[in-house]
Amino acid sequence: MNIHHITRTTILAAAAVLAIPAAAIAAPSLAGSASAPRTTTASTTTTTSCPRGWGSLPEANSRMTQAPVTAVRTGRHACYDRLVFDLRGRAPGYDVRYVGTVYQDGSGFRVPLRGGAKLQIVVRAPAYDISTGKPTYTPNNPKELSNVTGYSTFRQVAFAGSFEGQTTIGLGVRARLPFRVFTLAGPGSASRLVVDVAHHW
Repeated sequence: MNIHHITRTTILAAAAVLAIPAAAIAAPSLAGSASAPRTTTASTTTTTSCPRGWGSLPEANSRMTQAPVTAVRTGRHACYDRLVFDLRGRAPGYDVRYVGTVYQDGSGFRVPLRGGAKLQIVVRAPAYDISTGKPTYTPNNPKELSNVTGYSTFRQVAFAGSFEGQTTIGLGVRARLPFRVFTLAGPGSASRLVVDVAHHW
């Protein structure tokens, strides 16, 4: 066999072998591209797996407690905005409902609220110490209990007073959206009342 033919054949074979790793390197890149839609799908699944079965009708529990409200907080979640009441003791009852207007406890003055709908939240617990009358929750700005700028659902959280052993909060929301209400024990002997309002139906 001609030596030149052998050399040329060897070179071509070597080039073919060298081409294999390049294809192998390219394969993971293509796999990575193919996996992008799966990531998007997972994200979509997370979005569409938001809790269901909530409604917009009143939710109430008549249990009263003398454990006072000590703080009001808000938080943002993937599917809903959250309002939390911290209490110094036993979990309270509540009355949460959409209303045309929220009024201050005692005085009956109207509480202006931003948003397309208004939730009146009555916590069946005082915002003061029952034995001394000393306030346990005194917001710096009763009209803006929390900065909810950028929230999907919440538009304003306002204090509507604490009178005769119960505390009222006005919550302005984007629209009449479904909500849920529940209580949590802890930390320690404390408790929390939670109101979640969904971003969408």
